Amino acid sequence: MGPKNSTFEQPWRTVNWSDREPMLRRLREFQSNRSVDQLRILVVGPAGAGKSSFITSVNTALQGRNTYLAHSLTGGCSVTSKYTVYKLNKGSEGSFFPFVFGDTMGLEKGLNGAHKTDINILRGHVQEGYTFNPSKELTADSNYFNKTPNLNDKVHCLVFVLPVDIIAQIPEEIATKMKEILKNARELGIPQVVIMSKVDAACPLVKQNLKMIYRTKKIKEKMEECRDILGIPVNYIFPVKNYHEEISNNAEIDILILMAVTNIVNFANDFVKTKVSE
Repeated sequence: MGPKNSTFEQPWRTVNWSDREPMLRRLREFQSNRSVDQLRILVVGPAGAGKSSFITSVNTALQGRNTYLAHSLTGGCSVTSKYTVYKLNKGSEGSFFPFVFGDTMGLEKGLNGAHKTDINILRGHVQEGYTFNPSKELTADSNYFNKTPNLNDKVHCLVFVLPVDIIAQIPEEIATKMKEILKNARELGIPQVVIMSKVDAACPLVKQNLKMIYRTKKIKEKMEECRDILGIPVNYIFPVKNYHEEISNNAEIDILILMAVTNIVNFANDFVKTKVSE
């Protein structure tokens, strides 16, 4: 299990490791607020952080099988070139979950990355299919610019994907871009969540047994480090392991992902309810 000083005696966050099917059922039965067609979740993060991998892993957990949804690539450059919104199939033809995931270009140094476009996406100004061009901002005269977005067009929850192993080494320039996106989300009242990926790479105990995730001090330290950098409370930070080698579902991987998705969807729905009542 590892040295005693590297673990807590009891998990500091409660996980029901037999709750996969009940969580799946609740998500299948979930209905978003009637004021929107679907809840919009925007996924952002540094290039190579695992944004696309997280979206595909969510789909894999929901479908109960290996899926190919968003192309993912390990490395320091962004593989996402267009603003893509992913609908997730419920299983029956033409039936989709009432929430969608928007995938954007990864944040990079210099002109690379799409943080100003991400801010426009938050506000509902960017239409699906827009090709990111970091050296040229999207302007109001573009065919992809939505001049009059309504609540249905706007983002209802912002999700940052950050790998555990790079949290302490995020370049200042990228951290500044991330904070600018967060600042805009806060001004708009949009909930912000962090998906802390690659937990198995950060802790040998977790790599050996994913159920140790909330007993190892290393993971909690990384979550607190993430909180200090981004200003997002620990109860909105969810450590997960994305699917990347596995070709069949793993119950523990699914449960951590489904826990995160359940919270994200609830936060997004709460945001819509608040906006409708204003």
